Amino acid sequence: MPRTIWSGAISFGLVTVPVNVVSATEDHSIRFHQYHLEDMGRVRVRKYCETEDREVTSAEIGKGYELTKTQVIPISDEELRDLPLPTAKAIEIEAFMPLESIDPIRIAEGYYLQPAQPVAAKPYKLLVQALGRSSKVAIAKYAWSGRERLGLLRVKDDVIVLHAMRWPDEIRDPAELLPPPVELTDEEIEGALALMDNMTRDDLEGPEFHDTYTDALAQVIEAKREDKPLPEAPEPEAQNGKVFDLMAALNESVAKAKASRGEDSAETHKQPKKKTAAKKATAKKTAAKKAAHKASGRRPRSA
Repeated sequence: MPRTIWSGAISFGLVTVPVNVVSATEDHSIRFHQYHLEDMGRVRVRKYCETEDREVTSAEIGKGYELTKTQVIPISDEELRDLPLPTAKAIEIEAFMPLESIDPIRIAEGYYLQPAQPVAAKPYKLLVQALGRSSKVAIAKYAWSGRERLGLLRVKDDVIVLHAMRWPDEIRDPAELLPPPVELTDEEIEGALALMDNMTRDDLEGPEFHDTYTDALAQVIEAKREDKPLPEAPEPEAQNGKVFDLMAALNESVAKAKASRGEDSAETHKQPKKKTAAKKATAKKTAAKKAAHKASGRRPRSA
């Protein structure tokens, strides 16, 4: 059972739902420590007081806000817990809105909200059912870890999930990253859509979505433990030095995608060219008909 990160209540109008917050994710990354390479002695970070020039213990350390170089305002954990904020003890729901109207870049890490006591079961289920039937998410404010944050509440398998959200001023403007203007043909766009169709999935299960980095790192550690040769890295595909052909790359990608799904990869994507050719032929016929119609309807000039 994951440990409780925070305890409080969801405030939904006049309805209060006591909840415990637990992490919704796990980190399986391999961790490293720092060592002195000469003798492999553990290197540790020690905390020193600059004024007394001595190492201090965790019990002697607290938070402070630096007004000037000579004036620091101490702030205790108790004072942070007792901030005069309605969100200090509660997750205050402010509004409801469709999930698709929220930019995903604003959505951050997720937490599960667990009913904190038996009396919370009914209002908890009420919020779950209301969110489910409305097909909306709740937007709330809450405060922990030294800051107030915006949050998103949604339902996953009858459990309420809280996602931290970034404030609008925390999102950088991407305008300066835009590429220079370029022109794309209908063939290239249709080729990209064909590749997307062949790469469409209904789930994220399978070897393609496995953490190969951690596996490779584990192999290196095991090889060094047994004093064996390190596993060799795969050779990168050689570049042929030719000018990049976007359409050829799309066709080849479609063929590879089909092959990976066990489909016939002998035929590459040719539909865009046929479609474009058909469009051109139709356009020519239409133009010819209009020209003939205009010609037949003209009156002869008078002498």
